[in-house]
Amino acid sequence: MNKRELLFKNLRREGMGGVPSDIELTPPKIREFNQGYPDQDLSTYFGCYHKVEHIKFTPSYTSDGSYLFSKHTMPEKFDVDPWGIGKSYGSEAAFHMCHFHSPLQGDETTIEEINCYPLPIISDAEKKRLTARNRQIKELGYASFGDFTQTIWERSWLIRGMNDLMIDMSLEDERAELILTKVTDHACECVAILAESGCNIIALGDDIGMQSSTMMSVPMWEKWIKPNLKRVVDTIKTINPEIFIFYHSCGYITPFIEGLLDAGIEILNPIQPECMDLFEIDRLYGERLSFWGGIGTQTTLPFGTPEDVRARTLELYEHFKDKGGMVICPTHIIEPDVSWENLNAYQDTIQELRKNLTES
Repeated sequence: MNKRELLFKNLRREGMGGVPSDIELTPPKIREFNQGYPDQDLSTYFGCYHKVEHIKFTPSYTSDGSYLFSKHTMPEKFDVDPWGIGKSYGSEAAFHMCHFHSPLQGDETTIEEINCYPLPIISDAEKKRLTARNRQIKELGYASFGDFTQTIWERSWLIRGMNDLMIDMSLEDERAELILTKVTDHACECVAILAESGCNIIALGDDIGMQSSTMMSVPMWEKWIKPNLKRVVDTIKTINPEIFIFYHSCGYITPFIEGLLDAGIEILNPIQPECMDLFEIDRLYGERLSFWGGIGTQTTLPFGTPEDVRARTLELYEHFKDKGGMVICPTHIIEPDVSWENLNAYQDTIQELRKNLTES
């Protein structure tokens, strides 16, 4: 079997299937990787069985988009991304972190402003690029992973402001339904393009958990987010029912899992060990759900030893090796304080497990 087929076997819970892995680095770590391994591709070096594709959006606002913040007091220097979200940056010590500025923040925001808000477009050239790239990925034997995280809740609050959107939802203000519907309509258009371009896995996601509690109540999520999420999933499955539906949320999200399954989620990421017990989640939901993550980026990778990283990787493998349903990997993007000794311990352990499978 090629890499794509091995990954599919795993995600269908038919056995570990070659020990799939994953990795994502922050910009400082990418620079370190490029300096240390100038002739290497990141996902190839870490032995990933998939290649990630992001949609390259074209802004539909005019000029540089700064006029979207004419009602706000803004820092002297800020950028506007294709979604119209403002971003300002602190010192070098903040690395890749930024402060988000929401263009529709404030109680004075009107229905008309939400209706007219300029969401980004996907050009015909970008659609052709995605199709050609997915064809190439498949010819190389990899799975194509289309990333559309920040699907509904996050994208909506980034535009409206988290506090304001929470208040709108709590008061059943029509602005909440309007912006969530507008963002969901757009999301359905975007995932349809990913599905039609040939993606094998489509990643949805919204951070709905915090370190030890949920970000909102389950009834609030069930009312405002779940129906919209299901509409996005149904859009994908109508085009190609074979596409795997991946869902990302940081933090503690155990109370939402049953609802996520109802909405059509098939792969859950990242199951932070600092927030959730992966083995307990697997006991409860493992017959209906696969997992992607498991190695803590708050604990093991930045503060553990290479031996700790190896031990966690082996622990996950031993638990899932017979039934599959697990992509063993860091739970989030790799921050600058994670050592290459620890990253290489992860990579070496995965390669060792693969070699043992091949030899057996």
